[in-house]
Amino acid sequence: MGGIFRRIVTGHDEAGEAVILSDAPPTRVVEVGGPGGPTFFEIWSTGAAPAEIARQAEEPAESGLVLAPPTNGTRIRIIDFPPEGEEIRRLDEAGAHEKFGAMGSATASQFKAGAPHPLMHRTETIDYGIVIEGEMTLVVDRGETLLHAGDVVVQRGTNHAWANRSGSNCRMAFVLIDGRFADGL
Repeated sequence: MGGIFRRIVTGHDEAGEAVILSDAPPTRVVEVGGPGGPTFFEIWSTGAAPAEIARQAEEPAESGLVLAPPTNGTRIRIIDFPPEGEEIRRLDEAGAHEKFGAMGSATASQFKAGAPHPLMHRTETIDYGIVIEGEMTLVVDRGETLLHAGDVVVQRGTNHAWANRSGSNCRMAFVLIDGRFADGL
């Protein structure tokens, strides 16, 4: 994998001039499911839209891992996905709920016997997923597609799973935006 990366946060000084407030690796890094599981690098979140832009930026006050963005807010994260192993493919309903529980959202799991992947899930969000390095298979209820570095997915609250079948790590960036399902969804 491409190694650790920097998170640069900008703001304003007392004269209103643009300044760099911090330049360092992300401070919140969460390995989900122990060694061999995905690593989430929590970059930033906003609690409302439009987001308040203050002179000095406060690190978003969260602990642990929360899958979705705050209500009316946004979230950006980078995830390193190791190759998918047999352990994932053999998950049962309780195991799938446990995996999503470790991400702060057991209710996102849409596990069904016979589904195309045991980690199918759905959130009430619009997500932009960008493959930075490697390749990933996007699995939906009725189909799948192989993604390569540079590809962008616009995930619109649909049931889906991410499957790294490549044998190598995959790094993706995600921007998540709180949303609302239209009637009938």
